[in-house]
Amino acid sequence: MINVADVWHHYGIRPVLKGISMRVKPGELVAVMGPNGMGKTTLISLMAGVLCPIKGKIEINGRPRRHSVEEEIEIRKKVVFLPDNPYLPLRSTGREFLLATGMLYEVESFRLMEHIERLLPLFDLEEIADSPIRTYSAGQKKKIGLCSALVTEAPVMILDEPFSGGLDSAGLLALSKVLKGLADRKDVTVVMAVPVPELVEPLAHKIAIIQRGKLLAYDTAEGLRKQTGSEGPLTEVLEKLIHPKVFENIEHYLEGRAQ
Repeated sequence: MINVADVWHHYGIRPVLKGISMRVKPGELVAVMGPNGMGKTTLISLMAGVLCPIKGKIEINGRPRRHSVEEEIEIRKKVVFLPDNPYLPLRSTGREFLLATGMLYEVESFRLMEHIERLLPLFDLEEIADSPIRTYSAGQKKKIGLCSALVTEAPVMILDEPFSGGLDSAGLLALSKVLKGLADRKDVTVVMAVPVPELVEPLAHKIAIIQRGKLLAYDTAEGLRKQTGSEGPLTEVLEKLIHPKVFENIEHYLEGRAQ
């Protein structure tokens, strides 16, 4: 479904991504992880077609991104991208925004309205659905953004840190269960940047780890455990991959505190 082939990207003279190659199969949910500032958002944005790689190519269902206007239009009919801080029409109501987004993706009108009626209570937005988005709290804006991605019913979803932005516990639970349901259905492909390992393991078929612009690992959670020889939680596994000296540094620090 998504093919990233030898992708390089840089801002100015600083390389951000260096020869990234990975394939996301149809129906997979892939989590992109790694330290801050290592290229996760850039990779997500390239997959989404917001950026064009300096070198290499990205294909969605066999179609190259940013290759021609006609092909890009066909891709965008099937792909939804939700950035970490999406644009929201602040003067529109939440319901108006969802209706407009669904219509843009040509969702049948009765199906669209029924879907919205299920989304609003899912994210506790019923009472403010007909109020301007400018009156929403940060967490409510995050929720309406998530609803706008889900209402498209796009078969490819690219999400940049969907669990951030002030989501409350109910919102985190709802999003986790929805993404788990989509992953189990096998007809929706999801790629998302997620910084919290505890949220990833129950959801992701595979985990891509980006460090210093390179693909450090791309495997299942169990595959990553085998690579590190660790049977511990995913947090520990990732730290052994990304920061192999982290536990040594922690012990060194604690020994100094004890003196």
